[in-house]
Formats: sequence, C-alpha cells, structure tokens
Amino acid sequence: MSNPLFQNILPEDIPIMLKRLHAYTKSYQKEAYIRHAGDPADFIGIIESGSIHILQDDYYGNRNITASISEGSLFGEAFSCAGIPYLPVDDCNIMFLNGKKLLNTCDNGCEFHHTLIRNLLGIVAQNNMYLNQKIKYISRKTTREKLIAYLTDQAKMKGSNDFTISFNRQELADYLGVERSAMSAELGKLTKLGILQTQRSHFTLLKPLD
Repeated sequence: MSNPLFQNILPEDIPIMLKRLHAYTKSYQKEAYIRHAGDPADFIGIIESGSIHILQDDYYGNRNITASISEGSLFGEAFSCAGIPYLPVDDCNIMFLNGKKLLNTCDNGCEFHHTLIRNLLGIVAQNNMYLNQKIKYISRKTTREKLIAYLTDQAKMKGSNDFTISFNRQELADYLGVERSAMSAELGKLTKLGILQTQRSHFTLLKPLD
C-alpha cells in the first residue's frame, strides 16, 4: 500500500498493522458527507480513490473551503480535533483507521507503530504548510491579488503554465474567500488583457502574473 503514513514499514507488517488499527474501507458518492459537526473525532482517513473538500459554514450559511484533499492523502489527523464540520466528496473510497489506537503505541512494542507515529508527525507538518499557504491567499487585499497568488502557486506546483485545479468556480471562490461574481469579473479582465486563458477549472498562464 503506497501512502506516506506507511513509509518504511515492511509490506508483510501492513496487514497486521491495519488489523490492530481496526481499519475498514467505505465508499462515498459525490456530494455525500463523511462527518458532521458533533460527530466523534475518533478516526484518521486515507483517501484510496477520489477526492474531498473540507468545509466550514458560519452561522449565516456562508461557506468556506478550507482545503481540497486528493487520492492518496491523509485527513482527519488535525481537523477532526479542531471541530471542522463537513466533508463533501467526489466519488471516493476511504480507509478509516482508529485514531486513538494509532496515536498510542500498543503493548506489543511493534516497531512499525513507532514508524507510523513518526510518519504522522511529518504529514501533520506538511498539512500545516498547506494551511499557511491558504492564509497567504486570503490575507491579500483584493480579489485579483488572491487569484494571482493562488494561480502562480498552482503553476509552480504543477511545473507548468498549463494546469487544471481541483476546484470548480464556486469552490475556488469559497476557497479564496471572495464573491464568485467578483472573481469571475477579475478572470474576465485578466483574459482580455491576454494574461491568461481559462475554461472551467483549466488555466493557461500566458504572461507572468504580478
């Protein structure tokens, strides 16, 4: 099983480890919810296929996408403890591990359990970097500045000026914390200026964004 959580763990140890962590897999259809506010935060999930969005809705129903998580990634290690409420999904399969059993070493003194915890700490640190990235976007003053910061980072991450993002237009607006109409207007202006081309979730940067 290829996942950062299982790095440096012998293949023959993985079935034993999964059994001790009470692992099970569950399938979800698009627009389903994995957990709701108030549900027990007792799991760590691994996305075996598909993707999910982590959402926060405020008292007035305004929605904010905290993160988009894709196949092979881990989730639940931090946001569940923080009380983030909803996880709408694309069609996906998710393996659930018992969080308490993962975070506390067993009486058998298994070496792979110590490796698991070390791997988990590395993943938590990486996810913290992703959250800092989002803070960078939403701290920009204008919708254009937020868009430029996000699209520039996406191009760097994909290693190309031609890329597809994991959000549709409404989801991108929710992620950046802007009105969709204002964002669409800015994208239209950037297109007319010959700075970028875009169709739905696909973007091509024609000139440096600054």
